Amino acid sequence: MYGRSASQLLKEQASCESGQLTVFNNEAFDRVIKECDEHHLQLESLFRKLMEQNLDVRTTTNGEHLGAFIHHHSLLRNKRCLMAYMQNRAEIVRSLRWQLGPVLPEEIKAKMSYSEEVYFVDHSNAIESYMSEMDVDLTADMVPPKSPSVQVKVLDDIGDVCLGDHSISLTKDSLHSLRRTDAEPFISQVSYHPFGAMRDDAAFRLTLLFVLFLGSNGRTFGLMPEKTIDG
Repeated sequence: MYGRSASQLLKEQASCESGQLTVFNNEAFDRVIKECDEHHLQLESLFRKLMEQNLDVRTTTNGEHLGAFIHHHSLLRNKRCLMAYMQNRAEIVRSLRWQLGPVLPEEIKAKMSYSEEVYFVDHSNAIESYMSEMDVDLTADMVPPKSPSVQVKVLDDIGDVCLGDHSISLTKDSLHSLRRTDAEPFISQVSYHPFGAMRDDAAFRLTLLFVLFLGSNGRTFGLMPEKTIDG
């Protein structure tokens, strides 16, 4: 039956949780493409018959015209279903870049077609290129902050730290108003640096470090400290 495979693709997406990527159904997708080719061939054949009979395609209502009407609209329906299937998956693929970063887990890549993998890489490269050109990290805070500054409370002596074009003395129990772009790199470094590893910069030459970032939008960021091992 015409349109069954196209409907199957959309039903698979509808039954999946929103934002979740299903395995690309190559078999059903190829069946829809093949069906579109068949509709196209039938259309050409029916139009040739009408032209051979010198009939006006726009006004004739014989069997050939009605058959062409069915094949034409079946072809358009399949096209809409394929476009909806690919558009929905493309939106999920783009969202994965913001959720997981430029490298996808293998279990997610296994669900993607080759063209979707290429699309993800191209989309990721475009984001990286824009951020590099504009000197801005779009992934730093997915929720737009109310203010570009944050209040920082230092819970142990850090000393002098260079922040951009100036330096600041971070002493115990001191409060500072810092640019969010200056403060957030410390969050990333502490969060992803292995516990107990050696570092040379002032922020890590501490026995115990615990910095609390109080966002101006009311959110609190807490970081577990890194313990430095001397010798």
